[in-house]
Amino acid sequence: MSKVSYYTKEGMQELKDELEQLETIERPKITKAIATARDKGDLSENAEYHAAREEQSLLEFKIAKLKNVVANARILDDSNMDLTKVLALSKVKIKNVMNNMEFEYTLVADAMTDLKAGKISINSPIGKGLLGKKVGDLAEINIPAGIMKLEILNISR
Repeated sequence: MSKVSYYTKEGMQELKDELEQLETIERPKITKAIATARDKGDLSENAEYHAAREEQSLLEFKIAKLKNVVANARILDDSNMDLTKVLALSKVKIKNVMNNMEFEYTLVADAMTDLKAGKISINSPIGKGLLGKKVGDLAEINIPAGIMKLEILNISR
């Protein structure tokens, strides 16, 4: 059984575009590489053929995984999102109580995670710890070094 993930309309389109790229461009490219390697003779000692087959296997796994994500994805309309508590797709400004450092993250589905862009998974320890909290609440998150205390400063979209 797969988990339902929530995406913006744009996020869902990115997933579909990636899937189309893999199926219409990458798959035929690998099929052609396999055919070319096969034409070179003895397959038992043909490293090029075996590498292409391995690449095909990895691609097919990635396509199946992405199809599963798309099938279980739901689009959230963030225009009427509840800004009183942290939800999926919320942009949250938080402060680490221990060192007073402030961060801003958007909680997104696993496939859209991009730490450099400030997008963390709702399934990450921090994401799970922030879900349902309100401005002014203190989220206590278990991390390997102990407990991290984060104060919710602002919630937006």
